[in-house]
Amino acid sequence: MLPDELIETLTSNESVRIERIVSTGHTTPEGFWYDSDQHEWVTVLRGEAKLLFEGDSQPLHLVEGDHVMIPAHTRHRVTWTSTTGPTVWLAVYFCETASP
Repeated sequence: MLPDELIETLTSNESVRIERIVSTGHTTPEGFWYDSDQHEWVTVLRGEAKLLFEGDSQPLHLVEGDHVMIPAHTRHRVTWTSTTGPTVWLAVYFCETASP
């Protein structure tokens, strides 16, 4: 098990960042909510996880191949990741741009 999540930025520029995240039983610290200025599209490439959105009573259970679009300023947290093997995420953070 990794002591901390492994977060690797694969590419980034002023409007997009793509990260590979490896979790091994990691969760969001109690009481903390992610609240990004950017939209986030995330998919689980391997393993499984549970993602809770503020106001929901039950977390969304994601398994290999599942993906979810998280609009900017949608508060969310990871409540569980598998401890029997790594959970590998691909996260794409981006800002919407105006059409020409």
